[in-house]
Amino acid sequence: MKNTRIKVVMNPITRREIIGAGVAGLAAAATTKSAFANTQKPVEPLSGKANPDGRFKDKVVLITGATSGIGKTTAYAFAKEGAKVFFCGRRTNLGEANAREIQAFGGEATYVQADVTKERDVRDFVNGCVEKYGRIDIAFNNAGIESSPHTIADTSLEDWMRVMTTNATGVFLSMKYELPIMLRQKGGVIVNNASVSSHVGFATISPYNASKHAVLSLTKVAALEYTDKNIRVNSVSPGAVDTPMLRRALAAWKTDFETVSQDYPLKRIVNPEEIARTVMWLSSDDASCIIGMDVDATGGYLTK
Repeated sequence: MKNTRIKVVMNPITRREIIGAGVAGLAAAATTKSAFANTQKPVEPLSGKANPDGRFKDKVVLITGATSGIGKTTAYAFAKEGAKVFFCGRRTNLGEANAREIQAFGGEATYVQADVTKERDVRDFVNGCVEKYGRIDIAFNNAGIESSPHTIADTSLEDWMRVMTTNATGVFLSMKYELPIMLRQKGGVIVNNASVSSHVGFATISPYNASKHAVLSLTKVAALEYTDKNIRVNSVSPGAVDTPMLRRALAAWKTDFETVSQDYPLKRIVNPEEIARTVMWLSSDDASCIIGMDVDATGGYLTK
């Protein structure tokens, strides 16, 4: 893709605030063109028909929060590689459209409307996958939301609970119902979607930061509890990724992809296909000795 320089307009906020807002996804819109104004070539989107004999042939992959963003892209990527994808999200219109699109390129996918904050929804979603396919080989617990930008003293309990329940309790509930299935079938892989916010603090997004730190802890504990049962549990930590969530953030902060990218050694915004491929690697036999670890997929932010 051709590199393009754009004019950077600095705003009266610090770079750390910009990155915090971008990572948490506090609000929408910048152009795709500006996302790739850099010197590093991003991974190209997967294209073409699904390969029924791909590297995930006959694997059953369960994904939460796959109606848009990283979840959607990862669902498409697994389907391209021959997996049977069973995914959920709250927005029925988007979920059904995604399932139809996957089926149109020759992949296999089933959408179920489910909210990860509701235990019954999560239980029925997981059990529904087993009822249809008989097993769950890989689970990507991806569902997550952003928090509104406020200091701790000004953060409402309602916003705190909304974010914590989705991002942290949602991962807990997902693993609570996925793990017994994997124990019964004597193996499986779980990848949880963490964040750069799992490792550092960003001002004004305390619910998001806390929830993503919790995801990292849940990942480590689950790995300790279930590795000897042939269940691998790891996480991936994206930074600023070109998703609707990040685009909302850029609009709210009146900034752009180029400005945000300057805080990352990679000097560009990561695209969702790159995160999908990282999740696929963690889910593959190539990562057979990776246990309880978090993969830094920020584009170098955590190395600073």
